[in-house]
Amino acid sequence: MSADTRPAVIRQFPCLDDNFGVLFHVPESTSGPGGTIAFDVPDADPYKQVLKETGWTLTDILVTHHHWDHVQGLEKLKADTGARVTGPALSRDRIGGLDAVVEDGDEVTAAGIAFKAIGTPGHTLDQISWWAPELSFAHTGDTLFSLGCGRIFEGDPTMMWTSLEKLMRLLPPATDIYCGHEYTLSNARFARTVDPDNAALKERVAEVERLREQGLPTLPTTMARERATNPFLRAGDAAIRSRLHLEDASDAEVFAEIRRRKDTF
Repeated sequence: MSADTRPAVIRQFPCLDDNFGVLFHVPESTSGPGGTIAFDVPDADPYKQVLKETGWTLTDILVTHHHWDHVQGLEKLKADTGARVTGPALSRDRIGGLDAVVEDGDEVTAAGIAFKAIGTPGHTLDQISWWAPELSFAHTGDTLFSLGCGRIFEGDPTMMWTSLEKLMRLLPPATDIYCGHEYTLSNARFARTVDPDNAALKERVAEVERLREQGLPTLPTTMARERATNPFLRAGDAAIRSRLHLEDASDAEVFAEIRRRKDTF
């Protein structure tokens, strides 16, 4: 991040059982007016509490997808704050309270920061990942998790693999990645079954276990860390392919087998 990049303060907090709420605050400065962005709204009350604690004024809500555990608090939070809501065009009729919609490749400005909408379907068809290159920040919704990826409900394995490949291609290694859920410990236990000799993964698993024992979050992660440890991004790895007896398969086929095993883990 360059010296003249606008600062941002990010608050992550639990919502519902295992969801995360995320507030992204850009202070007002000579560079622009600033503002505060919410990513998804699983429950309005935790957001309102953090806004009260910080004194921030919510200006924008960016939505990743239509599932209830990401939008059920949206209309209440919008009504209480007057924030502008932007979400996926494919769900314009399924998400109440949208003021604007985006498709893959669109760019919006929120809190004075440019966010790119990356279409990453698979978990759902409408899934959008939000990326702010200027601040090395991304929110990947339920597409990419730490040491995992979202279950495939509306797409298919090839679609999900294509979305993960897109994130690997677009997001620089140092990008901080936030997502929708605290699933890392269960993901870590599964990852060891398909990539047991990965030294970086062993270190990450130990770290995750320590964090969860202390009741601490395992997020954010980074793209570099996920590329080194997340089996769902490592379909081309020779050791994983050998362990799965898929040496001659395509990357998409290897990914599909890893996802299948996780679904029944």
